[in-house]
Amino acid sequence: MKPAELKALVDEMAASNSESAYRQVFDQLFLPIRKFSYSIVKSWEVAEEVASDVLFMLWQQRRRLADVTNIRYYAFVAARNHALNALKKQAGKEIISLNDIEVDIQLATLSPEAIFLQGELQAKLEHAIALLPKQCKLVFKLIKEDGLSYKEVADLLGLSPKTVDAHLVNAMKKLAAILKAEFKLV
Repeated sequence: MKPAELKALVDEMAASNSESAYRQVFDQLFLPIRKFSYSIVKSWEVAEEVASDVLFMLWQQRRRLADVTNIRYYAFVAARNHALNALKKQAGKEIISLNDIEVDIQLATLSPEAIFLQGELQAKLEHAIALLPKQCKLVFKLIKEDGLSYKEVADLLGLSPKTVDAHLVNAMKKLAAILKAEFKLV
């Protein structure tokens, strides 16, 4: 969903207390915020709580969100702050979580062979992404999967835009090398 469409939904939420618009905002932001929060708290359960809290906060503050131009970025900053607060609360406690990976693949009507090949390619790509260094992986996911800008990622992670660019270039080079080796390309 484009930022302008997301902004229009938030404006509708604020103007008419539209639960339908809120549901659409929730559906658009919950999974990306949960994944981002997990990268900080390392617990799917806590990350889910953080994402839920952030989205509930968006509903509570819907009238004030009219001044916010980039709702996605605003939500990610709030998620970062909530996740860091959750880490402070959890300090000294052992967190046990399952490392389950969710894959959202939407398939059109494809042949069984095409479905198999697409799944195989997706699995190899996810494996290659998992092999990236932690910071490269986080930058890659925020830019390529969540659609944030370099500046937004830099602000979110406390890095300079040039450092974000360097991490992304590094990630792309490593992914290309891993996938070339995986597919035995020359």
